[in-house]
Amino acid sequence: MSLTGREHRLVQLSAAIALGRWEILRELRRAAPPGEPDRGWREVVLQSHLFAGFPRAVEAASVLSAAGGLGTLDPDELVPADARDTAGRELFDAIYGSGAAAVRAQLADYHPELAHWIASHAYARVLSRPGLSADRRELAAVAALAAQGQERQLASHVRGALRVGATAQEVREALEALRALVDEPLLARALDVAQHFARLE
Repeated sequence: MSLTGREHRLVQLSAAIALGRWEILRELRRAAPPGEPDRGWREVVLQSHLFAGFPRAVEAASVLSAAGGLGTLDPDELVPADARDTAGRELFDAIYGSGAAAVRAQLADYHPELAHWIASHAYARVLSRPGLSADRRELAAVAALAAQGQERQLASHVRGALRVGATAQEVREALEALRALVDEPLLARALDVAQHFARLE
């Protein structure tokens, strides 16, 4: 299965936010076809703070707003946080597979609050939100991490993307969509990581 045009735009959106490439965001917004930006765009912008920080997420929202906006909110986009804990835990387990417990323990060893924030915020409040499927969210994460040269986290999210339903071809296409955004050596390293880790246990 290949990425659709919309999915291609979503991974570019994610990478451009991670890199602070505001001119790319403006181009993507201005070239958006009818029906876009849609909820998927809004979800990628919301989740971008996990991979690029709040300053870039806020700036991305500002740039996109000035370039035409992000469309009309769906009635169910405001999700109560207390309803998401179970979904967040299930998503974490799906992404990290048999290594989920070890990843939780490692994060807690770094600092217990880091583990708590990742579980309760990143997974429960952000990544398990409705509006964008887990595999498309993971492809957006792969793009953001590859664009920043975060190879260790890239490896985890390449595996995670496959575990939640993306294909190896889609992972490669998500990375290839970055060709105009990153230099060739960085892209080559990301493709090597994906080739090595684009298989499940």
